[in-house]
Amino acid sequence: MEHIHVTRGTYFYAIGLSYKKADADVRGHFSLDDDSKNALLNQAKNNGIDSLIVTSTCNRTELYGFAEHPFQLIQLLCDNTKGTVEEFQKVAYVYKNKEAISHMFRVGSGLDSQILGDFEIISQLKASARVSKNMGLLNAFTERLINAVIQASKRIKTETDLSSGATSVSFASVQYILKTVQDVSSKNILLFGTGKIGRNTCENLVKHTKNEHITLINRTKNKAEEVAGKFNLLVKDYANLQEEINTSDILIVATGAQNPTVDKQCIQTEKPLLILDLSIPRNVHQNVLELSNVHLIHLDDLSQITDDTLEKRKAYIPLAEQILEEVKLDFINWLDTRKFAPTINALKHKLLDMKNAELETQRKKYTDFNEAQAELISNNIIQKITNHFAYHLKNDDFSTDESLELIKKVFQLESSTNV
Repeated sequence: MEHIHVTRGTYFYAIGLSYKKADADVRGHFSLDDDSKNALLNQAKNNGIDSLIVTSTCNRTELYGFAEHPFQLIQLLCDNTKGTVEEFQKVAYVYKNKEAISHMFRVGSGLDSQILGDFEIISQLKASARVSKNMGLLNAFTERLINAVIQASKRIKTETDLSSGATSVSFASVQYILKTVQDVSSKNILLFGTGKIGRNTCENLVKHTKNEHITLINRTKNKAEEVAGKFNLLVKDYANLQEEINTSDILIVATGAQNPTVDKQCIQTEKPLLILDLSIPRNVHQNVLELSNVHLIHLDDLSQITDDTLEKRKAYIPLAEQILEEVKLDFINWLDTRKFAPTINALKHKLLDMKNAELETQRKKYTDFNEAQAELISNNIIQKITNHFAYHLKNDDFSTDESLELIKKVFQLESSTNV
């Protein structure tokens, strides 16, 4: 595990930033929409990178891939976002090989989520891996790793209650509304945007507020109509946005734009207006706070809301971590085996060649030579010798790379490629 190579001199890295050190504004600078993700992947391909997964959610932006140096991946991210290398270095993390593998497992299992046990990220990772595979940017190592992470996440979901109870950003949004707005069932609620968090918030609102005054607006009206159809909501044209904002008591913004879609110019009403911005980058301009009747809450504020559900979830962390370690160990065993299998096979062939040469000599010497017995005994000895070497190579007490080199040297084996 000291070195994970695809080609000589490349290593597996995870680079990125998350809610832990990067606030919403900084995460906004490094967020990637579908077009910029594709541009980044194409640039990686043109620069000779052979495997790369890119994820960008409201909580994090990350690249998992093989490179000679992590700066190659950092450069790709900065070239395709508004972020700079200097800004990245202040808030970022860079993991290599074993640490990068562990990081992907923690992220995919909900243990690294802003809200513990939030499993949205695993579907993002799956989708990102699919995109990379379609572009020929997913090698056997990364595909196997993603599948192991998916397996760990499934087991944690089914074998623990880490994700029990409704706790997510969208649930926290509705909890916040219920706690702060009186008589919420009679209020006018406007949902602007049909992003995933927006849709989930909408579903939670319908379920928990019994409100029949929810209006939905999206730039593309047919998307709004699809969502509205499920929940029996009213759909209005994008052209009516300003008018609808001014008749609302609560505005939820879940658009996916790179720049603010709502600012103080949109608000002419003087009645109290609660705005929830569930977007990264921020889609509500800070200038709305200049209006005394407006109260603005952002996604990052909502994640601070902890309740009993979250406290109960914490009890399942040790069990989730145990499952994670089991699946990760299976993956690392596969990786180690894959790493030394070519050498063990070459050793076996070398020993078989020695055996055949020796049997040929003995056949000539003895007329009563017992062919079957000699075959059986020599094959058993060869199997025992190769098993001993395989066991030694699996042992963490020794450097696998040094042992492989020594075996190749002693038995004069041809060099095999590292993985």
